[in-house]
Amino acid sequence: MDKQEAKKKMAALMERINKYAHEYHVLDNPSVPDAEYDRLYNELLQLEDTFPELVTEHSPTKRVGAEPLDAFKKVEHEVPMLSLGNAFDEGELRDFHRRVTNGLGSEKVAYVCELKIDGLAVALTYEHGRFVLGSTRGDGRIGEDITSNLRTVRSVPLSIKETRTIEVRGEAYMPQTSFVQLNKAREQSGEMIFANPRNAAAGSLRQLDPKIAASRNLDLFLFGYGQWEVDEITSHSERLAFLQDQGFKINKEYRTCTSIDEVIDYVAYWTENRRNLPYDIDGIVIKVDDLEQQEQLGFTARTPRWAIAYKFPATEAVTTLVDVELSVGRTGVVTPTAILEPVFIDGSTVSRATLHNADQIRALDIRIGDTVILKKAGDIIPKVVRVITEERTGNEVPYEMPKICPACETELVHLDEEVALRCLNPNCPAQLKEGLIHFVSRDAMNIDGLGEKVVEQLFREQLVDSIDDLYRLKKEELLPLERMGEKSVTNLLNAIEVSKQNSLEKLLFGLGIRHIGAKAAQVLASEFETMEKLQHASYEDLVEVNEIGEKMADAIVHYFAQEKVQELLENLEDLGVNMAFAGAKRSEDKTAIFANKTVVLTGKLEQFTRREAKEIIETNGGKVTGSVSKNTDLVIAGEAAGSKYEQATKLGIMIWNEEDLQNAVKGVSK
Repeated sequence: MDKQEAKKKMAALMERINKYAHEYHVLDNPSVPDAEYDRLYNELLQLEDTFPELVTEHSPTKRVGAEPLDAFKKVEHEVPMLSLGNAFDEGELRDFHRRVTNGLGSEKVAYVCELKIDGLAVALTYEHGRFVLGSTRGDGRIGEDITSNLRTVRSVPLSIKETRTIEVRGEAYMPQTSFVQLNKAREQSGEMIFANPRNAAAGSLRQLDPKIAASRNLDLFLFGYGQWEVDEITSHSERLAFLQDQGFKINKEYRTCTSIDEVIDYVAYWTENRRNLPYDIDGIVIKVDDLEQQEQLGFTARTPRWAIAYKFPATEAVTTLVDVELSVGRTGVVTPTAILEPVFIDGSTVSRATLHNADQIRALDIRIGDTVILKKAGDIIPKVVRVITEERTGNEVPYEMPKICPACETELVHLDEEVALRCLNPNCPAQLKEGLIHFVSRDAMNIDGLGEKVVEQLFREQLVDSIDDLYRLKKEELLPLERMGEKSVTNLLNAIEVSKQNSLEKLLFGLGIRHIGAKAAQVLASEFETMEKLQHASYEDLVEVNEIGEKMADAIVHYFAQEKVQELLENLEDLGVNMAFAGAKRSEDKTAIFANKTVVLTGKLEQFTRREAKEIIETNGGKVTGSVSKNTDLVIAGEAAGSKYEQATKLGIMIWNEEDLQNAVKGVSK
């Protein structure tokens, strides 16, 4: 690349980086993932290293962030709030260690590793023991005065014991439970929801009305300092202990490591376990512990030499949308799926992602050939979250959802103002096949050996096209099929026969009645006890049942009114499929061991499966919920119990171990 070409490329990179930095730091509404910003930033750094004569003073590499909004009073940081250099793998961590030991001229160095909270960096100033100023990081040198908003954060002490002037720094964040509650409330009131807890925290602290910030349940971890007059402290770990002693909240997951191998072990642990935390983290911060060594190592123009931030593998990535593929589900909903250029994200290669529905496609302005941002969080199916319109060449082709079903060519419709497009053809082959796959699944009839591929094979060979056909399958029909030997066919037919004895709730869930999940099926089976009683239940009978709402009741009445359904149920009964509830009803006995108790299960149980424990509790009058609150009566904790155990301890809730549950079961059985 010649100088002129490099100059042009650098100008384009600076324009994009400045735009994305403004979105992230000022508007709290980033349009590209961090990984894409880092890629562009590093590309510019490399060009500036190659062509130093082209570097300008206004390059984004010469500054730390972006300008604050004009709506807030500006605050100058006497000690700049610098950003950290990044490491993305073990090799780069070892390179950092090598630079540190070379700079110190010694192999003897200890590090403090801390979780990198994904929130908004803030500085708190205390004079004579009083909180006098709170500010955002801003561009690293000038931030915004958000004192009034920070006063609403309950973990920020308004006074401390230390009377000397200190400025401490930390990360304000929104816990995941608060984030879910906030978005639910905003959705109900028709407001735009926040994309993630980081944006929610930043948006909350940068409200002009402190009452809004106060309502958002924010929190804050302290991790560092700016102005500091406490000279007797000699290490970062001592400083964290001092902060805690003053009443500041520090993150207790930090660890002091005496070797780079210990650092790498810590990083590996939290890379694997970060989703168990009740707040978001996006990496690990590694700092030299000894303050004299920090001073000896000093700073570059942009970052301290004694610290680095390890960034977790990206949960967002940039790729190209190649095509859109449609699938028809068992309820007739037509779902678009993006076909992508394969991209590695969060530990796996992804080539498909959900696009949800036609409204989402229109909102994203999806076009075939677009450069798109792909997001993957945990085990959730990857989804396309944004198009990078700046990358368009003019060759992209707009995508429109079809008006007819791709499986049976029936006209698609919207029901009850739904966003989803549906095929209403009851004989649509795609719906029939998906219905069969659902019927044999684990939470439904649980027919071992009848996986998705086998069902598709049976459907393709026209051996089944409805649920009752499964119970008519014969050995001689199955043996000629691919991968169907004598033993596998015998096992499959035995599994089908065994499934006839399943309790009513399994059959109800397997039938795929709209709005009726596994939990509702359990409630209905327990309440009505036989299929016949449920078939004849009126709408009024159904809505009287606890946990059965109006939509569910409507769906049940409509389902059983269909002649085709009545015929199917008659066939299944004639074929020997059980039509009665085989489980025990929830005890109404007020003396039952879990009567009127709300119970939470957490951790790994050894003697029971989670489902068995839940059934024991519910059979004996209890209710099992997924989260700990002040309404929880009991927590049953197995191995590696995490945040739920800690929350129960804080709230003073009774905690049992698995042995306590076993003893309770023995007591019930006597």
